[in-house]
Amino acid sequence: MKKNAGNDETDKTPASGATETAPEQGNTGTDAETGTIDASLNADESVEQGKEKGPNLVSRIAELEKLNADLQDQYLRKAADFDNYRKRMIREVQEARDFANTNLLVDLIQILDNFDRAIDAGGAHEAGTPAAAFSDGIGMIRNQLGQMLESKYGLTCYQSKGLPFDPNFHEAINTAVSPEVKEPTVSEEFTKGYKLKDRVIRTSKVMVQMPVENKN
Repeated sequence: MKKNAGNDETDKTPASGATETAPEQGNTGTDAETGTIDASLNADESVEQGKEKGPNLVSRIAELEKLNADLQDQYLRKAADFDNYRKRMIREVQEARDFANTNLLVDLIQILDNFDRAIDAGGAHEAGTPAAAFSDGIGMIRNQLGQMLESKYGLTCYQSKGLPFDPNFHEAINTAVSPEVKEPTVSEEFTKGYKLKDRVIRTSKVMVQMPVENKN
């Protein structure tokens, strides 16, 4: 009987190496609750900080937008100034090229004047005579020189006789009153005027007829 009782007690003893572990509950629930509370506190702090920084952020954005607008305006102004400068430089360079020979051409105009005086002084000659041949040769040289200066350099003469007097084109060296005109008019041209492209480089010397003054 005792032996059986001992066996029963032996069977109730846990086997060697087997261990019984109770579930560890530890602080899991407490830690989760603590994390939730911390997250809530951080969120609240972020909201509060956002509220505090909100006005400053809006002000900063407005400031940056104004700065951007100012810089863009400055850029557009600088771009426009540079474009105007570029165009002005191109125009000045072109004008320098076009009128670089002005002084030389003014000197050559005096040679053309001498050719014209020689032709006018020679008068008319009988065809086939040496005088006529000489006069024709002088005229050909004069025309050739004038055409070369016009085609290559843009030098042209302009007529003034019979046109209204314009001080930009004419230099009056004498005047005469005439009832035939109603405004100052060029009646005689002593020396021709010349242009280099669209610029007058020598005005023509002329006589001007003036209208009769109306004393009434």
